[in-house]
Amino acid sequence: MFQAPSEFKRAPIPPETREPEPRHERATSTAVRTPPASAPARSAAPAASGGPAPAKQRDAYFDNVKYLAIVLVAVGHAWEPVMDGSRAARALYMVVYTFHMPAFILISGYFSRSFDMSPAKVKRLVTGVAVPYVLFETAYSLFKRYAGGGSDDVPVTLLDPLFLTWFLIALFIWRVTTPLWQSLRHPMPVALTIAVLASVTPGIGDDLDLQRVLQLLPFFVLGLLLKPEHFQLVRRREVRLLALPLFAGALLFAYWAAPRMQLGWFYRSSAAQELGAPWWSGAVMSLAMFGCALVLTIGFLAWVPRRHMWFTVLGAGTICGYLLHGFLVKGAGYFGLFDRYEWLTKPAGLMVVSVVAAAAVTLLCTPPVRRVLRFATEPDLNWAFRRNAAKR
Repeated sequence: MFQAPSEFKRAPIPPETREPEPRHERATSTAVRTPPASAPARSAAPAASGGPAPAKQRDAYFDNVKYLAIVLVAVGHAWEPVMDGSRAARALYMVVYTFHMPAFILISGYFSRSFDMSPAKVKRLVTGVAVPYVLFETAYSLFKRYAGGGSDDVPVTLLDPLFLTWFLIALFIWRVTTPLWQSLRHPMPVALTIAVLASVTPGIGDDLDLQRVLQLLPFFVLGLLLKPEHFQLVRRREVRLLALPLFAGALLFAYWAAPRMQLGWFYRSSAAQELGAPWWSGAVMSLAMFGCALVLTIGFLAWVPRRHMWFTVLGAGTICGYLLHGFLVKGAGYFGLFDRYEWLTKPAGLMVVSVVAAAAVTLLCTPPVRRVLRFATEPDLNWAFRRNAAKR
């Protein structure tokens, strides 16, 4: 009845990459360094890592945002193989996919405000974003080749991001263009125009997943424009109360739209013509999806706890949870787990899948996993850079 997305290429999401962190707290992508809301913003949430940065108190709120967002990412990916035939599951999936990646990208932009192409920050961008992209793109390609059927036809290429690795290359491009956006007088209209034009231009192709990079660009640019006081406004009691009927309305609309709307609109990886829609619908849907994503992101941010929670420490390790959970989801599919146990497509099964996915990604965000994976997410490449690069 309903067709769930398949294959690496169409899976969205994914969390950001990190910023320089103290040696014991560093993380990439989603695991970004989060300075206190009152402090000036540092590079982006998913920044690049470099040498050890001076220890600085992390903001519990932003660590909570990153952890909860990565849980939504993992659960959303886990739903894909089992939600066929369930209108309610498809509706919930649509709501989650409307805002979970935009929320990550917006936070990434917020923490990228200080990125200025200085040698030290370029170094962190390379070691914390570019190198992990190369390593995990290669790893996912080999995993698909040997675990996904044993076909040697699966190429190892850096031009066609598989599954969730698209976020790393997108973050690299967005971060590099940060000085440009900060120099424009009105960056948001420009970013929205680019996103709209991309949504009606099928000729962009799939290289580096540029469709998704361009269509999601406005959220990163918006993050660059935000200030700490904006997050204070979002966390007001009135906003939290308004968020409840907002999400209820979104779920009702999604339930109505589930059998009528293609999931491709939520992935933002295709032009309107590629989805079988008239070209002008790309512009309409691009702006409509931006508005819906922004409103739901505000509602999500409003309900994120501000105080230190049991999972706050996991916010520093979301890059590991993001990059590793894909192997579990795809591995389960490759080995026929979802086909073997058909009860997983039932309501009780969907609940089990959700709990297991949330628990798995939680474990993957823990400090021991971060330490083991540090060679890939935070490689020490001081030998590749001039000694004074980190000081300039």
